[in-house]
Amino acid sequence: MLDALLEDERIQFDGISGASAGAVNAVALAHGFAMTPKGEAHEKSSREAARASLSRIWQGIAAMGSLGSVADSLSKMLIGGWAASGVSTNLIGSAMTQWMSPYQSNPLDINPLRKLLQAEIDFHAIGNLHAPKAFVSATHVTTGRAEIFSGKRLTLQAVTASTCLPTLFQAVEIDGEHYWDGGFSSNPSLLPLISECSSRDIIVVQINPLRRPEIPHTPHDIADRVNELTFNASLLSQMRTIDFINRLLADGRLKEGEKYKSLLLHRIDGGEALESLPSSSKMSTDTAMIEKLFEMGQGAAKRWLRRHFEALSLQSTVNIRRDYVGSLPAEF
Repeated sequence: MLDALLEDERIQFDGISGASAGAVNAVALAHGFAMTPKGEAHEKSSREAARASLSRIWQGIAAMGSLGSVADSLSKMLIGGWAASGVSTNLIGSAMTQWMSPYQSNPLDINPLRKLLQAEIDFHAIGNLHAPKAFVSATHVTTGRAEIFSGKRLTLQAVTASTCLPTLFQAVEIDGEHYWDGGFSSNPSLLPLISECSSRDIIVVQINPLRRPEIPHTPHDIADRVNELTFNASLLSQMRTIDFINRLLADGRLKEGEKYKSLLLHRIDGGEALESLPSSSKMSTDTAMIEKLFEMGQGAAKRWLRRHFEALSLQSTVNIRRDYVGSLPAEF
C-alpha cells in the first residue's frame, strides 16, 4: 500500500503512525526521506529511496524468517519437534503462556528483527527529519497505556518495543520503563497525526477485518477472532472520538482552530482477499506470503486512488458511524 502511495507523486506525506509491523513500515519510509540529499530532485528521490527502504526491510524479514524463525524454534521445544508451519500460532502462544515464558524459553532475548533494523535504519537521521513525521506506539506493560515515540525518542529500542510480542520476547526497557507490542493499546495511534500534523486527511490501512461473515466455532477460529477484536479495539475507540469531535464542530459546539479541526477519514483494506486469511497468518514470514501481501496492498491502494483521489481535502470516504461507531446514542 505504501509503495503505491509513494509511487503516486500527487500524494504528499505529512506524517505516518504505526504499531507493531506498522512501526517497521513507518521507520523504513522515514529512513528513505531522511537519507536523501536536498536538491531539485529531492521529492522524487526521497520517494524512491523510501520505496527501496521498505523493500529491503521486508526482503530481509523474508530471508531471515525473523519472528517466524523464533516461533518455529519455540514450537519445536513446546510440541515435540513439529514445525511451526503445521501449528497455529495461537496454540504456540497459548502453550507458552501456560508452560513457558520468553524469560525461560528465550533467556538471551534473541530477536533477529532488531538486528535487521539496526543494520538498515539510521535512527539518528530519522530523529532530525522534519517531514514526514514518524510516530511509533508501544504499550506500557504496567499501566496498559500507549506510549508514542517520535523525533529523537524514536530509536531502535522504541521500534523493538512496538514489535514486542510478549509470548516470544522479553519486555523492552526504555528509560527504566517496560513495553510490549503497540497493537495492544493503540493500533495505530491517530492522535499524533491530528495534533502534530497539518493535514486534515488521514488514511487508515485496515489490516484486521472489521467484520467476519460467520460466527467462529472451533477453538482455533475463536482464538483468531479474539485476536482481531483485541487489536481492533483501540482503533474503534479512536474513530468514535473523531466522529464525536467532528459532529461537535459541525454543530458549532466546538470552534475549529489550532486545538480542534474536522478530520477527513479514508481507509484502504484488502477486502475479501484479506478476510480469507486467518489471524495466525500474521506470523508467516514466508517469501511467497509476503509477496502476495505486497501485491494485494499495492493493488488495493491503486484501486483506492482511482476511486477516491478527488475526495482528498474535500470529504471523508469512510462512513465512520456505520463502520466504527455503530448504534451508540446520537449525543455520545
